[in-house]
Amino acid sequence: MTAITALTAQSTVGVSAVESVSPAMVIAQVRAVAADIGIDAVKVGMLGTAATIEAVRLALGELEAGTPVVVDPVMVAESGAALLDRSARSVLIERLLPLATVATPNLPEARALSGLSDADADTLARAVHALGPAAVVVTGGHRELATDVFFDGETITALPGERFPDGASHGSGCTHSSALAAFLARGLTPLDAARKAKEIAAAAVRDGLAGIGAGAGPVDALGLLLRAR
Repeated sequence: MTAITALTAQSTVGVSAVESVSPAMVIAQVRAVAADIGIDAVKVGMLGTAATIEAVRLALGELEAGTPVVVDPVMVAESGAALLDRSARSVLIERLLPLATVATPNLPEARALSGLSDADADTLARAVHALGPAAVVVTGGHRELATDVFFDGETITALPGERFPDGASHGSGCTHSSALAAFLARGLTPLDAARKAKEIAAAAVRDGLAGIGAGAGPVDALGLLLRAR
């Protein structure tokens, strides 16, 4: 189930407009789902503004204690468009990251959150972990090697994977964090959930719909092309 936090006008080429949903409406959506269907895990994605972050924090506080929370700190679109107000960055760090069971920044997001512009992935994983999440996965999509780095406060674990330059990657980060949350809901440990999420995100890129649009095509998270064969 989805609680919409913002509307975007976008194509494969870029984002041309963003409009935030009111904080009250964000909370109302979460309450409606929680009351009827129940919530086994949460994935938090694009938030946009400080007011939305506060609304999500309030909504999370109403969930059953121990509900896994995955925070994907969506800050900039693949096309370069800003998806988080610069003034909201500190609010995200201070108010939301400490609630995360797992945070899943990509390399640029990890550098922006930590302020370490030239650090490697291992150092960034440790730095983002110091901001409060129980575990961190720095995803490898923006690295030369498609290796995710997992850190739980004790051990750095490399999660290697294959790069698919002929695939389509738009939505790969969202697919990864959503799959990770789903596996946490099914009872996997954060590390095992991160491993499985990487497999699903990689397959979605590999089978991506590269022929759609003039820009970066969307991932095929549901394996639609494989089913059609």
